[in-house]
Order: sequence, then C-alpha cells, then structure tokens
Amino acid sequence: MDMPLRIIAETIDRLELISARTQMVALLTNLFKQTPPEIIDKVVYLIQGVLWPDWKGMPEIGVGEKMLIKAISIACTIPERDVEKTVKEVGDLGRAVEKLKQIAGSKQAGVTLFAFTQQQVALTVVNTYNTLVKIAMTQGEGSKDLKIRLLSGLLKEASAKEAKFIVRFVEGKQRVGIGDATIMDALAATYGGGVTARPIIERAYNLRSDLGEVARILALKGLEELKRVKPEVGVPIRPMLAERLSDPREILAKTGGDAFVEFKYDGERAQIHKKGDKVWIYSRRLENITRQYPDVEEMAATHIKAGEAIVEGEIVAYDPETGELKPFQELMHRKRKHDIHLAIKEYPVRVFLFDLLYLDGEDYTVKPLPQRREALEKIIDKTEDFTIAEYIKTSTPEDLEKFFLEAISEGAEGVMVKALHKDAIYQAGVRGWLWIKYKRDYKSEMADTVDLVVVGAFHGKGRRGGKYGALLMAAYNPDKDVFETVCKVGSGFKDEDLDKLPDMLKPYVRDRKHPRVLAEMEPDVWIEPVFVAEIIGAELTLSPIHTCAKGLLKPDAGISIRFPRFIRWRPDKRPEDATTSQELVEMYNRQLKKITVEQAPEAP
Repeated sequence: MDMPLRIIAETIDRLELISARTQMVALLTNLFKQTPPEIIDKVVYLIQGVLWPDWKGMPEIGVGEKMLIKAISIACTIPERDVEKTVKEVGDLGRAVEKLKQIAGSKQAGVTLFAFTQQQVALTVVNTYNTLVKIAMTQGEGSKDLKIRLLSGLLKEASAKEAKFIVRFVEGKQRVGIGDATIMDALAATYGGGVTARPIIERAYNLRSDLGEVARILALKGLEELKRVKPEVGVPIRPMLAERLSDPREILAKTGGDAFVEFKYDGERAQIHKKGDKVWIYSRRLENITRQYPDVEEMAATHIKAGEAIVEGEIVAYDPETGELKPFQELMHRKRKHDIHLAIKEYPVRVFLFDLLYLDGEDYTVKPLPQRREALEKIIDKTEDFTIAEYIKTSTPEDLEKFFLEAISEGAEGVMVKALHKDAIYQAGVRGWLWIKYKRDYKSEMADTVDLVVVGAFHGKGRRGGKYGALLMAAYNPDKDVFETVCKVGSGFKDEDLDKLPDMLKPYVRDRKHPRVLAEMEPDVWIEPVFVAEIIGAELTLSPIHTCAKGLLKPDAGISIRFPRFIRWRPDKRPEDATTSQELVEMYNRQLKKITVEQAPEAP
C-alpha cells in the first residue's frame, strides 16, 4: 500500500500558513484519514521530520548545504551559482528549490505539446521514505557522490511543493514544528474515537517513545492492542517528571503524608537497560549515550543481577581524590567524540539509582514506588560507584528539612520527595505531584531557577549591535500544548554566548509566530520553540504583556519574571520538558504567601 507524497507536501504547506493549533489537528486528521494503515508509521515520521526515533542511534541523513545546492543544481539543470543566487533572493533552500522547480516546469511545458501534456511520474510516500533511508545509510568512500545522485533523482521527479518538503526534511528545517501531542490528538480523532482514546495512545507512546510504531499498532490492530503495550528492553521509556515546592509541610500534604526523600543529584539522568550482557544507556531526552559512559556500561553489566531490567538513576561526576561530587557541567566533557578513555580518567562518575521500570518480563511502571524500590534493592550489587540513591522514609517536615540540608552539604542540589501510596505508580512522560522537587537558591528571592523555551529574539544595540541582545522566553502549557511567554531576558549572557546566538538560532527563524506559541509581545524575530535555557530572577510578578497563565491569577495579566538572568543552556531537555505554566502559578502563590507572612505585623 502507498500514497502520493503530494498529499503530505500539500498538508505541510497549509500547516505553515495557519496560526491555530486546532487547525493543525484538523489538517493532520484529514491527512491520516487518507493514509493507508500499512504506511501510517512512515507518514508520522515524515511529518515529525525524522526517519526513525533519535534513540535508535542510526546515521543522520548527512547532507549539508553545499551538497543540497549541488543536488538542486543537477535536478533543475542549472549552475550552482544560480541556485545560490535564488537562495539569497528568497531566504532559504526550501523556497529556492520550489521557485526553481516552478520555473523549470513552465519552461518545459512551453517546449512542445508533448512536454506540456506529459504526466510527471508521481512520487509516493514509500519510495521517497526508502530513498531518504538509503541516503542516510550510505557511508564510506564514494558516499558523498551517491547521496547527491539519490537526492537529485528524488528532486528531479518531485513537484515544486514536494521538492520544498524534501529539501526542508533533509535540512531538518520543516517550519511547522508539529508537536507530539498534536499528532496524538489527530491519531485519536482518526482511529480511536476522540478524547477517550487519547490517554491510551499517550501511555503507549510514553512506554515505547516511537510515535510511528504506536500509530501503526493503532491503525492495524486497534485500541485494545495498544492497551497491552508494555516496556521493552532496548526501547527507552519517557521519563516521569516532578512538580516543585519549597515548603516541607506543603510537600508532605501533597504526597499524602509518608514519602521517600532522596538526594537530587546534579548530574545526568540516565535510563539503563540490560539484557544479558548487553547494556544501553539513554539520557533524559532519550538519546543513546552509551558511548559516553563505557564505565557505566561495564558497571551495569556487572552489578545489575537480572536477565532483563530497566533501571533509572543519575550519573554524577566526582573528584577521585576527595570523593566530592562535581556539578553537571563537568559531565559535558564526556560528550567528546574521541579519546573517551581519557575522559573516563579525567572525569570519573558514580551512578545513583532510584527506580526500577521493568524486570524479567514484568512491567514495574504499574506498581507503587515501595514495590519498585524493594525490587531494585534486591537486584543491585551495590558498590561505591554503582549504588542506590541516598534516601529516607519520613512523614515529618522536620526530618524532610534536616535531610534536605544534609543533601545540600553532600553536594546534591536538593531532594526529591516521592509519594508512597498505592496510586504512586511510575507515570511515564507525565509531570505530577507523585514526585516533588525541593530545591533552594540562596542567592535570589526567587525560590528556584526555571527552564524556559526561546520563542523570539530582539536585535542588540550598542556593544550588542549586529547580534541578538535579548530573547523572548516561554513556559510550556501541557494542557493546551502551547508555549506561553514569561519574560524577555538579556542579562547573564557571556560575550561568547551572544556571538554564537545568530548561527545557533538561524535555522529556526520564522517569518511569523509559531502556531504553538501564545504571545502578545512582538520580538524582532520569531524563533521555533526548540532551545531550553535555565533562568533565574529576583521574583515572579504579574504582567499585562505576557501570556503565561494569563487570567488565572488576575484578569488580563500573566506571570512574568522580574530581572531575569540567563544561567545556562539545557541541551538535555526538550521544549516540552520546560517549566510549566502551572508550576509558575504554584511558585507565584508560594512567593505571595511568604511575602504576606513576612510583612504581617508582630503580635503585641
């Protein structure tokens, strides 16, 4: 079964012009209804802008701008300099190839009556997808020429809109930014009967991290089969997320009284999969990071006493001379592609495990935390470098606070407080009150840093002339699957940060606001929501020009940050992992409560 590529290309073209998420869902639903169930996975991947999930660790397409220009030149039978000239005129390679194909088509049609009436060979989804896979898998000597031949062949057969779609796909620069939640809504509307199916689709996706596979199961086997999906070793599970509070009494009230309180280490969250002697390690963003941690791979193979298991923990750098834990930034040295054996010696790590998700055929995500922790303790042969995270069980705010201070003194950044009741299951991909972060920043009135998404940029002035001087930042609203603006941040950046910004943001610049962005402040440049940054500020305040939680606390006002300051980029987080609008509401209310108490007059 197959379908014309034209249907996807036209859908993407329409999506680029719309401004409402409901319209995005409607267009995708219409696309899925036209898609044969046998190829729904390929259609989902193509609209996601991928050939497969990133965690599979397969080669990227590997075609840069120069190779693309050459392929377009061959396909349109024009010199490369003419392609480059057109790119400068229209702004990007996608629009350039669309324009050149339109010109070439009109010229060809005018040559002869035969050429005018000749039917172009229609590209299909399957042959396009398979060719793109072949381009990605082509490696080694002569691969560059073969990639160009394959790509130019595709572009030659493509219509103008199809060519634009293919070029932007290869560049990784589709301009519509369709979120996973939007695709799931459309799948539910197409195959599952709407809102009742949506949680089932999301649960399966959270366990398999492969929206194409989930769509294929749903389309071919139905909703009941999707309900039976469980974890699989070698396939990363989307991580459970936490809310945040800074009052021990309020935290314990949220968790139901009793709780595990464990160190929150300043490291890299890791999901470790073991099957026999084979080990995979996945990051918070589900990237396969096994290559960066061969020492952890060996530890897991040796010290996880199970045939098959999926465990979760934190990888933390430490000083071998003092045993002191080092901050997250030290782990970035493990990102090097070469001489990893040297990085192991220079930046040794320890692993602190805190959860069990799967064990020898049994799905532990559906079991409450005490059962998961008990089973985890039994299968881990603990050593100094591979062990269980430090934790206590408590029901008193005093013990929680004491343990928090102990965590800080030991080099942790705070504690995680986790509910123990019967409903405290592992909610993959979900943020909720079963897990609560308790952190504190003593240098600011704002109780904690937040992670916000770049959605716009402002041109710099004075010393920052010719660069971006500030960024428009937004929180994520998971209920609406949109990004709501919080602040404009221009301080905290080093000169080298500002120097890198134009090239870093260039591929994601848009000529109009992204459909998933709610903003009333108008930046000089709109940016696709891709990059996450850690931000701190003096306090949270209300603003009539920002849309975060607008109207929830006060009519016509949203939450903003006073005196925001850039701390660092968070490449380990997806935009959807950013601080939520609801979290900021909670933070604002706690801040307000604190101010009220501090300003209250003393009793006579």
